[in-house]
Amino acid sequence: MAHTLVLLASETRREALIDWLDRQALAVAGFPLLATAELAERLRSDPRTAQLPVMALDALAAGGDIQVAARLLAGEVAAVIAFLDPEAAAGAPPDSRLLIRACDLAAVPLALNAATAELALRGLAHGRSSYLLFNPVAGQGEANADLALIRSILEPQLLVTVLLTSAGTDPGDQCRELVELLQARPAGEVGNVMIVACGGDGTVSAVAGAVAGTGIPLGVIPRGTANAFAAALDIPTDLVAACETILAGHTHVVDAARCNDVPMTLLAGVGFEAGMVDRATRELKTMLGPLAYVLAGAQQLASQQPFRARVEIDGTITEVQAAAITVANVAPATSVLAQGFGRVIPDDGLLEVTIASPSTRLQGLNALASLLTSAVVQSPANHPDLLCLRASHITITTDPPQRLVIDGEMLEADPVTFTCLPGALTVFAPLPPP
Repeated sequence: MAHTLVLLASETRREALIDWLDRQALAVAGFPLLATAELAERLRSDPRTAQLPVMALDALAAGGDIQVAARLLAGEVAAVIAFLDPEAAAGAPPDSRLLIRACDLAAVPLALNAATAELALRGLAHGRSSYLLFNPVAGQGEANADLALIRSILEPQLLVTVLLTSAGTDPGDQCRELVELLQARPAGEVGNVMIVACGGDGTVSAVAGAVAGTGIPLGVIPRGTANAFAAALDIPTDLVAACETILAGHTHVVDAARCNDVPMTLLAGVGFEAGMVDRATRELKTMLGPLAYVLAGAQQLASQQPFRARVEIDGTITEVQAAAITVANVAPATSVLAQGFGRVIPDDGLLEVTIASPSTRLQGLNALASLLTSAVVQSPANHPDLLCLRASHITITTDPPQRLVIDGEMLEADPVTFTCLPGALTVFAPLPPP
């Protein structure tokens, strides 16, 4: 509870405190809030502040301000926001002299009006840092306006440092350099730091791959075409809502993976998917958005040739004739070729493997339809041309060698070995529905 904000108000100043909280709703949303019983009830009943998660202490008449002093001295409070009546009788609760003494002993800021409360929030932001890797060429929005909006939401509560990605620099390499600097800090400081990836799936996956296994939490602000990682974890694609998700502070621990020596966050495809992604150029995505993948998929379906694949899982070898092999760690329902089980589970310590082996284009269309149905009803596909497996470690060899796509990036490798990294990523994401 070291980041807890305490809210106090004299009866004549409660409305002023509510007005301030209404204006600063985003800034205080990520802090645990404590208030005396009567103030907590007033905040919960007012539509402007009803959404704030306020925990109640005793009423002022029962010593609620004394409880605040005790929590201050126990080191549980980050700041006290106390809108007090300057004309109140000396010693009337909340007792200003008690609060001043307790805040002085605990070295905790005490804000007595809207101006000093805002300064206190800005000061607290310097204790929580975020490094924002921002891809200015992602998406179809105006980059400068989007970045200004993101900073306006995050900066009241976080100290934001922006690192721009560029066409000649791998954002994963940028992030790894940043991680090395952060991990060189004194013990305890890294716990107040987060890394935020803002861009398309390529940027998000590269940053996630660099953060995996470090313990540094990852925020995601989607600005791409497909935004598959965000969709899979129910992270909003709206910029404001995505920022609010980060400030809310809820996290989801998910798996990561490696393909040979390359980090993998989403999925890899051999055969059909690699060809489809290769055809979906940046120019095509800029013109058509998500429909670019539909057009590219139709073109690839017409030209895809089958290949032999040798699949080794835990020492067991299976040989198949395939048109597409997809290995997924995290994927939304829209990643149809990953839906052999109807749903990709991001936190089970396993990779979902879907092998499609149709002999004709018609069979290929039927297999795709089966996978699409599987995704809709979230149940395993039942089709003779689909083989579905779950494994923590898998090696694939193809004949002839096939193109490989990992998280949207084209590579050449044969054989390829995939390894799941259980619980390697901590991601800010909404709470699951009840």
